[in-house]
Amino acid sequence: MFIVGLTGGLASGKSVVAAEFARLGCHVIEADQLGRDVVEPDAPAYQPVVEAFGPSILDPEGRISRPALAAIVFNDPARLDQLNAIVHPAVHAAVEQRCAEIAARDPQAIVIYAAAILIETGGYREYPKLIVVACSREHQIERALQRPGATEADVRARLSRQLPLKSKLEYADYVIGTDGTLAETLRQTKMVHESLLQLKTRETA
Repeated sequence: MFIVGLTGGLASGKSVVAAEFARLGCHVIEADQLGRDVVEPDAPAYQPVVEAFGPSILDPEGRISRPALAAIVFNDPARLDQLNAIVHPAVHAAVEQRCAEIAARDPQAIVIYAAAILIETGGYREYPKLIVVACSREHQIERALQRPGATEADVRARLSRQLPLKSKLEYADYVIGTDGTLAETLRQTKMVHESLLQLKTRETA
């Protein structure tokens, strides 16, 4: 099994690229989805998060409300670090479990682990190759503002907390640009996939 990291800033096009990798036959693991899964009731991080942040973060059904939790940590780095210290280990364990399940079914699999802050957390070191999805700051803001409830102030605040694109590119083994057409983005993704297939073949030969 060959595991590769995929990252990029807010609204950079990671989801489009990840979906194309899945279409090409890769197994895609999304950190955002796992982050949601591990705070579901009965999941590992649920009770620790509720204990740390209080019952006010729960919705009427007893689930953790992401907007309520975000309102607490958004402008409070210490509280965000506290949340990450609970959630990240649970996500890491979930990734390992998912990879083990994939390896059991498909030992020759290419796995793409997509995470927005893979570089910032140092998680990129766990993967032999790193793909960075990149676009201009203007396109990031334009795309992010199309999301429900997004405001320019919030978008710019989130971008300010992420590693600048120039810094991310220093860690990249592959760069997929998304400033152009969708067809161009998909073409680049296919090229990277072909390279990964060659690498996997050499490593398993």
